[in-house]
Amino acid sequence: MTLSLLYASAGVLLFCLGLFALAVRPHLLHKILALNVAGAGAFLVYLGLAYRGGGAAADPAPQAMVLTGIVVAVSTTALALALALRLGRATGRMELPDGSADR
Repeated sequence: MTLSLLYASAGVLLFCLGLFALAVRPHLLHKILALNVAGAGAFLVYLGLAYRGGGAAADPAPQAMVLTGIVVAVSTTALALALALRLGRATGRMELPDGSADR
C-alpha cells in the first residue's frame, strides 16, 4: 500500500464517519462538526490522489484548491455557528425540528 493510497483511504474513512454523524446526531453543533469532519476527509482524499510520488515536485494546483476549500470551510462554519446560536436563542433548543408535526 502506497502512502498516497493510505491518505486517500483515511480520507474516505473520515468522510464516511462525518456523513454518518450528520445523519445520526440530532444536536445542531454535532451536525456542524460532522460537516467539518466530512470536509476534512474530502480534502485528504483529494491530496492523497493528487500525490505524484517518486521524488517529483508536488503539484501546486491541488494544494491551492484545498487551501481555498479550507478557507471556505472556516467561513461556512462561522456562519453555521452564528445561525445555530440564533436558533438556540429563538427557540431555546439546539436541535432542528423533525418536520413530522407539520403534516
